[in-house]
Amino acid sequence: MGEETAPAVFVAADIVILTIRRGDFEVLLVRRGKPPFKGELALPGGFLEPGETVDQAAGRELREETALWAKDARLEQVGVYSDPDRDPRQRVVSVAYAAMVPDPPEAAAGGDAADTQWISVERALNEPLAFDHRRILTDAVEHARRQLEYTTAATAFCREEFTVAELRRVYEIVWQTKLDPGNFHRKVTRIEGFLEPTGETTTRDGGRPAGLYRAGTRRWLQLPLSRPDRS
Repeated sequence: MGEETAPAVFVAADIVILTIRRGDFEVLLVRRGKPPFKGELALPGGFLEPGETVDQAAGRELREETALWAKDARLEQVGVYSDPDRDPRQRVVSVAYAAMVPDPPEAAAGGDAADTQWISVERALNEPLAFDHRRILTDAVEHARRQLEYTTAATAFCREEFTVAELRRVYEIVWQTKLDPGNFHRKVTRIEGFLEPTGETTTRDGGRPAGLYRAGTRRWLQLPLSRPDRS
């Protein structure tokens, strides 16, 4: 038997950029300007460039779309997507990432994109996205929700200094639920390394002055903050 030629496989990085804007959980989507799926919404992404790792490609996509560097956002791998027919042009294996970022500037379209827009996660999950991007988005959103349970990832959605009430609203928006303010305040302020007090206060939440905090050094929670109403 002669040697079989291995099929060419291209590697891409797709990135689900998640943020909270105007009290809504949103994702950045692009409208494709070229075939395949011309005119349809898709996640930002692209093929690896020469000499680039897939992590570096994801960081590049994040920077191009939001002007944020990977070190300034919470960028995490969600999964590998390798269905043979996921891209009609050729065999493409995609490594997908979720980026949790504070409210970024408006993005500008580039590359294959005719338009770039922030839309609510709820709406995006009901849109006919290109390729298998609805599946990737679904997985990335669930990843973000789990991360809020087991890690301090919620602080990635906050500005550099924030109140406990602002942090609580991150959980409420991402989890789509309501939390008891007193219980939440007691839990998060008692977890060593979760929050770092700045010693300053603000009245931007209304009412009495509230303490300002920064993200602490802890990343993983010893005891999870359980997500209510999973059903």
